Amino acid sequence: MGFQFIEYLKHSALLQWQHFCVAGVLAFIILGGLLGNPAVAQNNGSTNNKKKASTQAVAPVAAVSNKSAPKTSAKVVVAKKPKRVRITVTRQPTTMVAEAARPSFATALGLRGQHDELSLKSSVALVVNQDTKEVIFEKNSNVSLPIASITKLMTAMVVLDSKLPLDELLVINAEDVQSYKHSRIALGSAFSREDFLRLALMSSENRAAYTLGRNYPGGMTAFVAAMNRKAKELGMVHSNYADPTGLMSENVASAEDLTRMLNAAYQYKLIREFSTLPEQTILINNRPQKFLNTNRLVRSGNMDIGLQKTGFINAAGKCLVMQARVNGAPLLLVFLDSVGTQSRFADAERVRDWYERIPIGAAPAGRQLM
Repeated sequence: MGFQFIEYLKHSALLQWQHFCVAGVLAFIILGGLLGNPAVAQNNGSTNNKKKASTQAVAPVAAVSNKSAPKTSAKVVVAKKPKRVRITVTRQPTTMVAEAARPSFATALGLRGQHDELSLKSSVALVVNQDTKEVIFEKNSNVSLPIASITKLMTAMVVLDSKLPLDELLVINAEDVQSYKHSRIALGSAFSREDFLRLALMSSENRAAYTLGRNYPGGMTAFVAAMNRKAKELGMVHSNYADPTGLMSENVASAEDLTRMLNAAYQYKLIREFSTLPEQTILINNRPQKFLNTNRLVRSGNMDIGLQKTGFINAAGKCLVMQARVNGAPLLLVFLDSVGTQSRFADAERVRDWYERIPIGAAPAGRQLM
């Protein structure tokens, strides 16, 4: 009897242990299913420390029922926070600043910041009496540097020398647009050769200048060759031209060469007239567009300017060439690689004020240039 009772207890304990194991396995399966279910996990994550996030996500959804609210809330809570993907936007200004900070050729040569008796901000300066060809003032005048849009004076001379009809209509095509992408002269615009010449000289319009070169007999290659041939004829031995706009840094000349070009360009009536127009309004796509002269001294009218041209690219810095009458004398003025937007104009005024204080006939006698 005692033996049977002991066997009964052993059998009962075994059954209880089996039930406990089965219950444990079932509990593990159920718990694993709950934890593996995203919806349950999300609902569990909406307690206490995530209530605020859930409330903010549901708030904008005004027309949602009570049944759908938890699902909507769960989806929004699980959704990743917006990534900070503005990297390209922040990098672009950095690139632009780096491009703007790239030193000019004159800076690389150590010419910028050199002191002179007039305290000019331009790295290169030259003032020559147009009549006597005497050098009145000079600073690094024999160094060949990029000249930017001063190039357009040579462009204008080559166009006028060609005797091509000024009233011929020229059309802006895809090649012109590609040459300079920022312009108000849109693709398909048609203007006369004279109109394009005026815009190139007055407002330094690059598409206009490029179009003039492209429509030269033989195309752009022949036009650039004509520019260099003209420079050689004028005795510009330290000059080279690569395109009609001046956007290429290969367009180079010395200040001495530029006074020769200035003197030659002054012989063309249209170049004198177009380069000194304060402004011009033309119709583009039936809408009036006003173009201003790039030289503020022309717009202000406080100097007697007979011809002028401005220029700028990073390699050249701010540039200015002018023919102006000062104290009764016709002067050829060249300023290259000036610091700051207005410094080249201030340098011209500084030279004017200095020369006006010199008694007539007592100007400093320098070497003969041309």
